[in-house]
Amino acid sequence: MILMNRFTRVLTAIAAAAVLLLPSACATTATTDPADAGKLAIVTSFYPLQFVVERVAGGHASVSNLTTPGAEPHDLELTPRQVASLVRADFVVYQGGFQSAVDEGVAQAAPRHVLDVTTVVPLLDTGTHDEAGHSHAADAVDPHLWLDPMNLATIATEVSRQLGDLDPAHASDYDEGAAGLITDLTSLDADFRTGLTGCVRTQFITSHAAFGYLAKAYGLEQIGITGLAPDAEPSPARIAAVQTLATDLGVTTIFFETLISPDTARAIASDLGLRTDVLDPLEGITAESRGGDYLAVMRANLTALMTANGCP
Repeated sequence: MILMNRFTRVLTAIAAAAVLLLPSACATTATTDPADAGKLAIVTSFYPLQFVVERVAGGHASVSNLTTPGAEPHDLELTPRQVASLVRADFVVYQGGFQSAVDEGVAQAAPRHVLDVTTVVPLLDTGTHDEAGHSHAADAVDPHLWLDPMNLATIATEVSRQLGDLDPAHASDYDEGAAGLITDLTSLDADFRTGLTGCVRTQFITSHAAFGYLAKAYGLEQIGITGLAPDAEPSPARIAAVQTLATDLGVTTIFFETLISPDTARAIASDLGLRTDVLDPLEGITAESRGGDYLAVMRANLTALMTANGCP
């Protein structure tokens, strides 16, 4: 029933999108910036992909983001106008399996050119956890692939290639944009490797287990108060297990995020006399973000981890 209702909503949005695309409706419902004339219209599904595409495309594209700043991307529902943007886009860049509304919208809108970034970056297998936090067989995947900067470098290369195919006249510009971004991401990766070497501890505790790619890339171990679902509520047994781990490992800090409630993390920290700090999964940039773009927020994450883990 839930799947049918969702499918019905998507079909309704498609129908409404068709109305938005009719010439008679354009004058009253479509907003066209004259400055965007002649540019590629690119739609991205959430912030990290918007960041990559804007850096690669430069001034040759108008890039929009389906997920508004401050919104939780997992909860996205597409409006008819957003579905219409998928229909008329020159290029859509999204992450399959991360936002079901986008998956359904792309399937129904059938945009002309699409990149699902999971076709170029493999997703990380992760096991479920019981109440004690023990890992079981891998039966889920971690969608937070952008938290390893080099995954974004791979995506930038593919975005450049596809933009060059779409717009050969500016292919060298797209290559140059990708090269500049990859240089920045490689520098960020090197900073993480240097900064997280020789730390007192490698474990960190965070409100939900979004940091598997970061942990794998830099030799860390994340301990999630909850699993991959950001809105899940931990059981009393799980909270007790995390408290025990924090004490046994000498953890100094419980991390929380900007887009979900910090109450549980703060309660655990208060019970144990520990600090709290932000570790941002970078699903969006808001006024509370510690930086104005991906690179700045990731460096703030690095500083927070180095402080919490006693890194030299």
